[in-house]
Amino acid sequence: MAASSKSGPTPMMEQYLVLKAQAAGCLLFYRMGDFFELFFDDARTAASVLDIALTSRGEHDGKPVPMCGVPVHSAEGYLARLIKAGQRVAIAEQVETPEEAKQRGGSKALVKRDIVRFVTAGTLTEEALLNPGTSNRLVALAEVRGTIGIAACDISTGEMVLEETASETLDAVLARLDASEVVVPEGWEASGLPEAECRPARDFSSDAGEERLKTLHGLATLDGLGDFSRAMLAAAGGLIAYLDHAGRGTLPLLLPPKVRLGGSELAMDGATRASLEITAAQDGSRAGSLLACIDRCSTGAGARLLAEDLSAPLAEREAITARLSLVKHFHRDPLLRTDIRTLLRGLPDLGRALGRIVAGRGSPRDLGQIRDGLAQASRIDELLTGSKDRPALLGDLLAKLRGHEALIDLLTRALVATPPTERGSGNYIADAFDEELDELRSAAGNARKAIAAMEARYREETGVTALKIKHNNVLGYFIEVPAKHSDTLMSADSGFTHRQTMAGAVRFNSLTLHEEAGRITEAGARALSLEERHFAALTDAVSDAREAVAAAAAALARIDVAAGLAERAVEGDWCQPEIDSEPVLEIEDGRHPVVEAALAKANERFVANDCNLSESDRLWLIGGPNMGGKSTFLRQNALIVLLAQAGSFVPAKAARIGIADRLFSRVGAADNLARGRSTFMVEMVETAAILSQATRRSFVILDEVGRGTSTYDGMALAWAVVEAVHETLRCRCLFATHYHELSRLAETCDSLSLHHVRAREWKGELVLLHELARGAADKSYGLAVARLAGVPSPVVARAKAVLAKLEKGRAETGGLAAGLGELPLFAAASAQAEVSEPRDTLADRLAELDIDALSPREALDLLYALKKEAAQTNS
Repeated sequence: MAASSKSGPTPMMEQYLVLKAQAAGCLLFYRMGDFFELFFDDARTAASVLDIALTSRGEHDGKPVPMCGVPVHSAEGYLARLIKAGQRVAIAEQVETPEEAKQRGGSKALVKRDIVRFVTAGTLTEEALLNPGTSNRLVALAEVRGTIGIAACDISTGEMVLEETASETLDAVLARLDASEVVVPEGWEASGLPEAECRPARDFSSDAGEERLKTLHGLATLDGLGDFSRAMLAAAGGLIAYLDHAGRGTLPLLLPPKVRLGGSELAMDGATRASLEITAAQDGSRAGSLLACIDRCSTGAGARLLAEDLSAPLAEREAITARLSLVKHFHRDPLLRTDIRTLLRGLPDLGRALGRIVAGRGSPRDLGQIRDGLAQASRIDELLTGSKDRPALLGDLLAKLRGHEALIDLLTRALVATPPTERGSGNYIADAFDEELDELRSAAGNARKAIAAMEARYREETGVTALKIKHNNVLGYFIEVPAKHSDTLMSADSGFTHRQTMAGAVRFNSLTLHEEAGRITEAGARALSLEERHFAALTDAVSDAREAVAAAAAALARIDVAAGLAERAVEGDWCQPEIDSEPVLEIEDGRHPVVEAALAKANERFVANDCNLSESDRLWLIGGPNMGGKSTFLRQNALIVLLAQAGSFVPAKAARIGIADRLFSRVGAADNLARGRSTFMVEMVETAAILSQATRRSFVILDEVGRGTSTYDGMALAWAVVEAVHETLRCRCLFATHYHELSRLAETCDSLSLHHVRAREWKGELVLLHELARGAADKSYGLAVARLAGVPSPVVARAKAVLAKLEKGRAETGGLAAGLGELPLFAAASAQAEVSEPRDTLADRLAELDIDALSPREALDLLYALKKEAAQTNS
């Protein structure tokens, strides 16, 4: 590697620099023997991220070359840490053996290396690099005539979905997909995608995308797969081109794409997802989320599907009812549920094993997982086929578990019971599968027995009882004796040839040993070659059946989700919701699943509450003290709607859910300083999104609108928002507020009703009852909450005195809402054009003057100018 600035780089450094130029933007893992080495800035970055030693090797341009490395056998663990840190890695492997290099260019020829793969966050398939319960999506975006096409895939399982959206709803779609990596064409303008990978714009051609899909799936037309728009095809083209680049010409598993149609799912924006903590809590962790609370799946594939169900609940009654019927099937039969969950726990991850095999990264163990998974699927089919009153969805799923007998038989006959993860050492093909292989193994075994017999004979002939015949990868087979006995074997007529002298031992060879070792080596090499051919054939057989195997994996995941949800429903005494097409929400004794679970751990009871929204009572205005349970009540009803439309039982005694097309949650305070948004600005942006996007079929929860600004501004905004929801949106809405003045809206809004969370003061202490009751709140209990929070007594006393003064003033003047009852409603007021107050421009100019800086001449000129402007204004 060393080189002076005068002589230029060494051949190895030249090779490295060429490969590094091909890996722009990536760390280059450069294979050298049993290590992947990194050099220059790559080495500095990797050493810092991985916390490994940074050394140097030789010089380049007169400076030491920074270097670090990781062992090849444990590279996956290091890769995982680098990818998690946001790095991209190019793998440069040796693509020929040293012997082949010598035959090509002589004894000093450099072994050829080439980049065989780019490892990025969205292109992972290795088991060690993936979370078993989380999907790993790669997303490509393309814009065609104002419409954005989206292609999303998880190459670890081959799932691919195409959809399109408008630019204003792109953020909501990306929040749902939660992509690990996003790919866009060069020149893409999107401030919200700073980490997106830019690729040549020519890759995102709709015509090229159509041709790539046809070629990939061997089709003459895509009509049988779905109705794909030009934007969808353009995104698909970009996605496939990127995967082809990342795999250096080898594509991973990509199943025929499915079309995701707008309106078939419950729409939620990113703010709503974060507020409801659906798949992740506020700190980003899984713990504390809805997903963590309800996940009782027995397999990683089931956990991934459950997360997808919660991220994209359904909005079609038939599909929701089908899922609920499947959950009910397992809920009503505890013995069946227990048996099926026991079988599911023995399942390997079929989908991801298939993904590795098709991508060319499979192992004998992956083939064994396909065999074992399909065999277990057959047992699950037998068990469920015998169950009574099977729902239609279950019948469809069971059909996908059948028809794999030939592949199961082939893999069962071909593979040992527990195949290894590496195939370099062989011994994964079962005995009796191939007669020639059995003979080679027998020959190698007989030769080993012959060597064992030879060792005994040599001991007897030489009298050296410590003589041993050993083997290593450098010398092969050799005879070893302690140094003190070496003279016996050194004599010219001993029949032994000296090979190596060690500190305490001497090593020899013999003609007979050499011949037997040759037979072992030859038989072993031929056996390995034969096993490799069988591995390739088995891989091809699995790849040929990839769509059927993937369908079985998906069916098993759906069964697992249903059985797990049934188990959770039994644990929590949840009910099956009634799904309705009308805009209603009738919940009896509803509970917040996450809060209830947390209280249960502390041996505390959750207080259940009812909620009844209908066309004539669709907006509830809820008051009461902080910590009284308003936000919890709002969120629990939103989560009940979400769970029901995802196909789950719900935490309630009874529930009738009118399907919502969109779910909005404006609850909680947060800022976004990175994008220049204060807490109040974030609140207003989210409120604006609701007012512009919600429909009559939507369900909205709003908490403390207007609290981030002054009292008058805040209450005015809250008043106007309530009116807009009631008069314009006309959707189901729960609106929590501290503004008592808003209760006057009940006089003019026919479909608005007043509610409050109950609280009492007892002997100076605040008692929060967490119960919802009809009617307006009698007071805010703010001072009592402050006292409960530990605010010093003098501060609370002073606040009490100030409050008394303010309340006296309110009694005398009518308070903040004085005169508001005479205002026209929002629908009428919004029809009036907003007239801006005229600005006094002369006053503005005078206020801006620096009189002391004016000369007498400038002052006179300015006076004439102001007089002329005043005359024009008055004319």
